Amino acid sequence: MTDVPAPAEREEDYFDVAAHVLELLVERGETLAVAESLTGGMVAAEITAAPGSSRAFRGSVTAYATDLKRELLGVDGALLEERGAVDEDVARAMAEGVQAALSASWGVSTTGVAGPDEQDGQPVGTVFVAVAGPHGTVCRALKFDGDRAEIRKRSVSGVLGLLQGELAGNARKKGKEQDGGNGCLQP
Repeated sequence: MTDVPAPAEREEDYFDVAAHVLELLVERGETLAVAESLTGGMVAAEITAAPGSSRAFRGSVTAYATDLKRELLGVDGALLEERGAVDEDVARAMAEGVQAALSASWGVSTTGVAGPDEQDGQPVGTVFVAVAGPHGTVCRALKFDGDRAEIRKRSVSGVLGLLQGELAGNARKKGKEQDGGNGCLQP
């Protein structure tokens, strides 16, 4: 698991990340699509709360049920059967699937366990976020403490922060992620 910026302390800060992401997308003439599971539409809500979001935001798929991840986002059924929905490769496939399905320059995804119980053998607070872009896909494994609401809120911050870094060109690390490889960023 890796460290991510703490969720914004103030609502204005939280909103600023989404607004900055949109600004970067508009400047580049690029678009965004969102695939969500544990966040249940919260990422899309943050993006669309920013003025002018329609200039870059294509849409979202809230695939809460595992079968929808397969049917709507093209996540491999064997992968879901073998590992469950809370998995880095599932997050990656969700981001790539929504990017393709909604014809967007960028796709982002969230999948994880907000609680109160573990899921797919993963403990509460386990989250995977991914960003699929023109140069490949990066994934980040996260671990959060807190209640269901806090885990969900921090997951939104995590995926928006990862996207912001990718758009700004600052998140690429040496190694697999440099080439849009298959690794999920972990310490």
